[in-house]
Amino acid sequence: MLNPLSLRTLLLSLALFDLENANQDLKSDLKDLYINSAAQIDVSGSRKAVVIHVPYRLRKAFRKIHLKLVRELEKKFSGKDVVLIATRRMLPPPKKGSAVQRPRNRTLTAVHDAMLEDIVYPAEIVGKRVRYRVDGSKIIKIYLDPKARNDTEYKLETFAGVYRKLCGKDVVFEYPINEA
Repeated sequence: MLNPLSLRTLLLSLALFDLENANQDLKSDLKDLYINSAAQIDVSGSRKAVVIHVPYRLRKAFRKIHLKLVRELEKKFSGKDVVLIATRRMLPPPKKGSAVQRPRNRTLTAVHDAMLEDIVYPAEIVGKRVRYRVDGSKIIKIYLDPKARNDTEYKLETFAGVYRKLCGKDVVFEYPINEA
């Protein structure tokens, strides 16, 4: 019997296969691409998101077709937002006295920052602020590029929910106000 995680991955793989056969625009681009896993996340109330983990070395190829692929997958999975994230590896800090250095891109902070970039992909992050409250909790404010507002504005709640689920950090997304 398949567990629910592999069942979702299987369904998503079939959806990608159908897209490859049906959509001539994506056929040549999807031919060499594959996914690692997929998960469904409850964002809030009735909203759900499908998080697709793609291999790190294929992330550039997925980014080339990101808008078309996400649009088509959201049609297939009606009512669910689709988010593509590259699979990255975190390494523990090196032991005392060890001569081995851990690469910067394998630290927890670097991996979480890269995940955030992947989650909001069509938009770029133009600013980041950390706000500490009196009770000790912290909220990260992320300012997105206003040029991509049309593509991402309806997904801001989904972005925050997915990041909270994957990294355990509270995030608020905003667009900067241009002072004229």
